[in-house]
Amino acid sequence: MAKQRGFTLLELMIVVALIGILLAIAMPAYGPYVERARRSDAHNMLLTAAAAQERFYTSNNRYATTAAELGAAAVSEDGHYTLTLANGPSGNTQTFLLTATPAGAQATDGCGDLTYNSLGVRAAAGTTTNGRCWSN
Repeated sequence: MAKQRGFTLLELMIVVALIGILLAIAMPAYGPYVERARRSDAHNMLLTAAAAQERFYTSNNRYATTAAELGAAAVSEDGHYTLTLANGPSGNTQTFLLTATPAGAQATDGCGDLTYNSLGVRAAAGTTTNGRCWSN
């Protein structure tokens, strides 16, 4: 009698079902880690733009009002955030506020807009369960 080789259809379906169950459990838990990793894209963009603002201030005795004037990119390196610049109240060019707005797949991030101002204050518009939008 010849020995049977290979897998039966039932065994194969059990393996596929187990993989599906594991993925159903793992994928929702994986999303927040991806969003947190993408947040570093915004941190890098904001801190680079803040350094450029300080260099601009040294030369012009005022802060830049647009990303083009600053010579900074309006979109983060990986494309997950867009940069906007604002000056202080009533157009006061002695202060600035940089805002990183999530775009694309990152738009669902619970932190929302990340900001950095001329005093070095870091903030997030949204809230997250861990409350750590500026730390990875």
